[in-house]
Amino acid sequence: MQLKDKVALVTGAAQGIGKAIAATLAKAGAKVVVSDVNLELATQTAKEINGVPLKLNVADLVEAETSLKKIKEELGNIDILVNNAGITKDTLFIRMKKEDWDLVLNINLSGVFNLCKAVVPIMMKQRSGKIINIASIVGEMGNAGQANYAASKAGVIGLTKTLAREIASRGITVNAIAPGFIQTAMTDKLSDDVKQKMLTQIPLAKLGQPEDVANACLFLASSAADYITGQVINVNGGMLMNT
Repeated sequence: MQLKDKVALVTGAAQGIGKAIAATLAKAGAKVVVSDVNLELATQTAKEINGVPLKLNVADLVEAETSLKKIKEELGNIDILVNNAGITKDTLFIRMKKEDWDLVLNINLSGVFNLCKAVVPIMMKQRSGKIINIASIVGEMGNAGQANYAASKAGVIGLTKTLAREIASRGITVNAIAPGFIQTAMTDKLSDDVKQKMLTQIPLAKLGQPEDVANACLFLASSAADYITGQVINVNGGMLMNT
């Protein structure tokens, strides 16, 4: 699963799962554009993996189109797009503010739309490309206190399948990865009781690591997955098993 001479753009890549994805793709030989709203962190990560830092607000379509045009001009191609950027604003639905609903949907779902909108014309001209959208287990099964986040990730799955059907004839694959509970800075803040409750729901009885998601991403980005499109790859330790 080598990516020599491939150009990959990973959003939300400064830290966490995005950073692990960027590092894994770079290790496989790709030239990785490390994009994030935090340019300082993106620059630091880019130095670590010999990548290219980019400040990018995925919720801004014009900014997305301008940035991808620049990447195309400077690096020649955009072979791989990983839509990883996302946020949470968790609370029970009855307490959820409209602005928190809008913010999460604008970044998590409209952000994926914006980047796909910007990259698809480029990939169609190339007649090749890999689009990988990071969804979530809660987009498939729901989760109390995450109506906005779950809705956004369910939307990402629907967008993934629809876009896969529309552009497959141009040699472009579109797939999603749905992580379960992954050990990140966010989960590290949870109490031991909450973590233990989570573990009882996972057959493998452990949290996933960012690298688990990154390895699935590497597979989908490689030629080994050329005949796979419109799929949701679950990386969740068996917590959800689709029929």
